[in-house]
This record gives sequence, C-alpha cells and structure tokens, in this order.
Amino acid sequence: MEWIVTEIDGKVASIATDYRHLARIGAELGAMPADEVGSLGTRKISTEELMEFAKFFTWDDLRLFGSSFQLKVWKKMFELEPRLYSYTELASLVGVPQGVRAVAHVVAINPVAYVIPCHLIIPKESLDRAKEIRATAEGTLFKGSDLYLLDSLDVGEYAYGPDLKRELIKRQLAG
Repeated sequence: MEWIVTEIDGKVASIATDYRHLARIGAELGAMPADEVGSLGTRKISTEELMEFAKFFTWDDLRLFGSSFQLKVWKKMFELEPRLYSYTELASLVGVPQGVRAVAHVVAINPVAYVIPCHLIIPKESLDRAKEIRATAEGTLFKGSDLYLLDSLDVGEYAYGPDLKRELIKRQLAG
C-alpha cells in the first residue's frame, strides 16, 4: 500500500491513500496571501515507512486546516495512548459527552491517517463486546492475545475501508 503525504513548508497537511484532501487544502491555501506559503509538495511512502514516520511525529509537525472544534478532536486523538476507544469515550475525552455524532464526523474527516489514529476509534458496542471476549479469554490459553478478535468485530466506518482499518489497528497494537 502506498500513502500520499502532502506537506506545506515541510509540515504534514495530509496523509491518505489518494488525493482526496488536496481540494480542501487548495481551497484553504487559495484564501491565504501567497507570501504565507513557501512550498507545497506530495510524496508517496509505504505503510511500513508511514509507521516509522509516525513514531517521531509531534503536533507541531502538522499543518492542519479545520475549525477549532475539529483541531481539538484531532489533537486529542493524536495524544491518545495506543488502544481501542469508542466514539462515546472520545467525545467525553474531548469534553463534549453529548456530542458523539459531531465527534464521529470529525474522526471521519481526519486528514492525517495513522499519525492521528482515527483507526483506533470504534463503535461502543464493538468495544464493549471486545472487553467481554477479552475477559473470557483471560481464563484460557489466549491470555492477553486478543488481536484475533478484530476479524469478528464491527470496527466501524473508515475512509479507506474496514479491512485496512483492521490492519492498521493490528499493526499498531501489536507493536
């Protein structure tokens, strides 16, 4: 799999498997004075390179365009410990427990795949089911090895499909 990294003045504005974010980035840049942007470029990297690239990222390495609410949700996701979260849990962490649908929308339009780990956000029912299975597995020889569960759970929507979402979850949680 190849990922397209879009950078503005050396800061990442988008990571995606296609060019879907370029129109929005172009519109944002078009509204800015020309002297505020020095360079715009894209490059392709593999999933392995993306995972390595993500290890060294800081929030300041990103150049994101969004509302203050979107930026708040993306920053909270960026700061999450690597584990599965529900949309409900993320909404509470952001400080808007009644705003699950609004938070879910922001998760869905995340412009920086994997680095901002929207793939770790799954439906509450699936997270509850995973916890039940994990508790049962603790009494078996599968103790703590529950990544196999992902194939049986609804991981929710993902811009690049549920199979890739499962793959990214497995890779991140296994490492």
